[in-house]
Amino acid sequence: MTAIGKIWERFAWEKAVVPLVILVAWEAVSRSGLLPAALLPPPTVVLHAWGDWVFGFDETSQANSGRWFADALSSAMRVAAGYAIAAASGILLGIAIGWWRWVERTVEPTIQMLRPVPPVSWIPVAIIWFGIANKPAIFLVFLGAFFPILMNTIHGVKTADRNLIRAAAMMGATEQQLLRHVVFPAALPSIFAGLRIGIGAAWMLTVTAEMVAVKSGLGYVLWDSYYFLRYDLVLAAMASIGLLGYATDGLIKLLMSVALHWQHGSTLQSREG
Repeated sequence: MTAIGKIWERFAWEKAVVPLVILVAWEAVSRSGLLPAALLPPPTVVLHAWGDWVFGFDETSQANSGRWFADALSSAMRVAAGYAIAAASGILLGIAIGWWRWVERTVEPTIQMLRPVPPVSWIPVAIIWFGIANKPAIFLVFLGAFFPILMNTIHGVKTADRNLIRAAAMMGATEQQLLRHVVFPAALPSIFAGLRIGIGAAWMLTVTAEMVAVKSGLGYVLWDSYYFLRYDLVLAAMASIGLLGYATDGLIKLLMSVALHWQHGSTLQSREG
């Protein structure tokens, strides 16, 4: 086996240890009778219901049998739409606030007043504005992801190395060139930190919105299953959300590793030194 294969095997095993321990302990507690099986279904029962939800082999999940991909796609589309709007507006506004003092004085007070308001408190307003459909869910996803991305972008711009900015300005760089070639690359680590926080918030908010304002998606299945005491499907929906959130975070990390390849090189050199 190659060195890369050994490293991959090692890290894959390390990542699997904690989930395996949790699953074994969960199965043991559920089978022991300490809690009613209806309240805490064992993982094997949850996996069976989840499998029928995905593949529809015995209609264990009843009306949801074989509908997992459609439900997951509905949730993912809402996350993608709201998150894309939040990322674009949060990064652009964050750069503006971090770079221009007049924008900071004009906009930031309003931002700081809106930021502490929990996104879930906007649900009645979103339903009034947009009705019962995809739009309120997209709006809530946007709210959940926007502020982490915005604040991390502001931080990244404000902490950019001033010596690099002065050096580029002395060499005749225009303000646009400074923002594009100096400030934005310097702020990228903070921006990606905000993007990773934002994607987690996006998944949380789309599930919350689907419980109230939408009639499809993983969150809707979770809430509907709760009403019918199908706790195995509730847990399967929770696991589905967690896995999709982990996958999207992994995509952002992959993009980050490509965009910040220079940072990984310098980090490796510092460790070797």
